[in-house]
Amino acid sequence: MTSTPTVTVTATDSRAFWRFWSASTVSRTGSNITAVALPLVALMTLHATTLQVTLLAAASQAAWLLLGLPAGVIVQRVPLRALQVSMDLVRMVAMGSVPVAWWLDRLTFGHLLLTALITGLATVIFDIANSTFLPALVSKEELTARNSLISGTDAVTQTGAPSVSGLLIKAVGAVDVLVIDSISYLISAVTLWTLPERKPKPLPQVPVLALIREGCAFVMRHPVMRPCVIWATVSNFFTAALMALTPLYLVREVGASPAVVGLVIAADGVGSLLGSMVATRLSVRIGTARAMIVSGVLGGAFALVIPVTTSLGDIGYFVIGNAAVSVAVVIGSILARTHRQVESPPELLSRVMATVRFISWGALPVGALLSGLLAESIGLRPALWMVCAGFLLAPVVLISSTVRKLRDLSEARV
Repeated sequence: MTSTPTVTVTATDSRAFWRFWSASTVSRTGSNITAVALPLVALMTLHATTLQVTLLAAASQAAWLLLGLPAGVIVQRVPLRALQVSMDLVRMVAMGSVPVAWWLDRLTFGHLLLTALITGLATVIFDIANSTFLPALVSKEELTARNSLISGTDAVTQTGAPSVSGLLIKAVGAVDVLVIDSISYLISAVTLWTLPERKPKPLPQVPVLALIREGCAFVMRHPVMRPCVIWATVSNFFTAALMALTPLYLVREVGASPAVVGLVIAADGVGSLLGSMVATRLSVRIGTARAMIVSGVLGGAFALVIPVTTSLGDIGYFVIGNAAVSVAVVIGSILARTHRQVESPPELLSRVMATVRFISWGALPVGALLSGLLAESIGLRPALWMVCAGFLLAPVVLISSTVRKLRDLSEARV
């Protein structure tokens, strides 16, 4: 095989990192605005049923099951910058098609479903590329801090964007708000295009399935990565279920307006921001393994106050519980992700990240869909109680594994 030139981005090239961060921030802002707007388009514009709204949430995440594993090989074989820019443009067109269809009086629930699926497929490849590219931009010593910064920035957009989205929906309607997300993908693509290309190193002539199996085998035999993947899978399952039920519960059971829905969902961002701020300090003080367990137990306990909300007068319970869950999930995600980036062999990194996300993020559409089926059969509030109780299972996974005996995740090696 002919060798392909490789452009190396050094850890000292801070300008490249900040452009990388800027593109991610703009894109995430638009996506978090859509997180409120898209289900409300289905609910308030197309009058979708409970099952349809949760199906829409599932479609947004189904791509991790469809493309999660091959994405690791794709990212390893295709120039990263061109791949990320292409995925941004695909998402721009897909999301922009919704307001166009609405303006032409042609918007249907099927169109929303297809948009969610296409956007999700592009996001899978984009996110795997992003997580693979970051270690090339910063040193190993900086990874935890940079991951915390990115998670913290995501948290700020999770906090501000839903609130803004709720206000914009009230002013101009949910459909027109999706234009902002489409524009954000364009800005991200233009910004990423200014980064130096990181062309792939030539891979041996090995079948794709063999490459995928190699990445899976590394994760599954690792004494720490394996339980952390299971922890992430359980956390993501119940997080997706909670996210799918939140707008439904707030609108139909609590009687909340779009603006209030946006504010409550913003609590997720507040929790994410707090989690990203304390993750590094907490891990230094008590260790990365212990930080994941302690935060998981506290987050699971606080999740139980969410269903106490029955009216606008006691909506604070929902806000507090939602924020606490996010604190726990973000702390665990930062620490587990940094561990994978540091401990994975460079030639396996993209496939390790793809394997982890295929398994753990593959739980997202399943959680969203099953929460809808559960709500249809037993009612929204009982379903919400069951989902919130499920968050306590995540720390149980870690306590039942090798992680319980460790102070830091890095103490155990293959």
